[in-house]
Amino acid sequence: MRFPFFPVCIRLFPWRWRAHRLRYTRRMTSSPVERVLVVDDDPALRELLSDYLTANGMVVETVGDGAAMRRALLAGMPGAIVLDLMLPGEDGLSLARELRTHSDVPILMLSARGEEIDRVIGLEVGADDYLAKPFGPRELLARLRALLRRRRVVAAEPESPSLLPRFGPFQLDLAAHRLLRDGVEVRLTGAEFDLLRVFVERPNRVLSRDTLVSQLKGYERDPFDRSIDIRVTRLRRKIEIDPAAPVFVRTIRGEGYLFNPRGEQT
Repeated sequence: MRFPFFPVCIRLFPWRWRAHRLRYTRRMTSSPVERVLVVDDDPALRELLSDYLTANGMVVETVGDGAAMRRALLAGMPGAIVLDLMLPGEDGLSLARELRTHSDVPILMLSARGEEIDRVIGLEVGADDYLAKPFGPRELLARLRALLRRRRVVAAEPESPSLLPRFGPFQLDLAAHRLLRDGVEVRLTGAEFDLLRVFVERPNRVLSRDTLVSQLKGYERDPFDRSIDIRVTRLRRKIEIDPAAPVFVRTIRGEGYLFNPRGEQT
């Protein structure tokens, strides 16, 4: 699927991509190198993102459909996946749902439509963030870096079994990136785990949606961004006895959310 905005994007970034690619890559070698897989059926977009992300210190592989994505994953799981919603054959929603059955790799979903229902469904099936086309490569880079940074922080957590946070029948293993209920793992996506971590580290405090977006994404919230509410809904399905009457993650009307580790009824 082709989009007319790519020539405009290239004019906004006037360096000669291929002539300067090696120079930019060398300049960034002091930073951690991250592997990113881009799944999009538009060759122009794949080339644009490959050049731009490589120039900013990432190792990039690009593919055009779900079958090629699976082949690429056989070589190893990347640090993050940029996944287009509109793909030939299997769409991005199906692929994201499949990925979530066996991996918590961060997924940044792209869509040309950008309608709210697309964002909601994308986040519901396990995407960690959502970006509507057309977009600026700089914004995509910022969002990717935020996803990768959170993943590195979790991976660097020291193991300390005796200090694992507990609430109700649950235990949050920060080092292993797992939630346990009576010793049995409750499968969470990366986005769900990150949200629960923010709550657990700030118990009995009202957290606004803007605060949660800042903690989770590292940038200001769009006034129409419902991603936090969707994540809360998904998380409640996994930790609440009755998600419609939550006791751990409560809604504070007009203010945000409050995490009550004791789970008392109100």
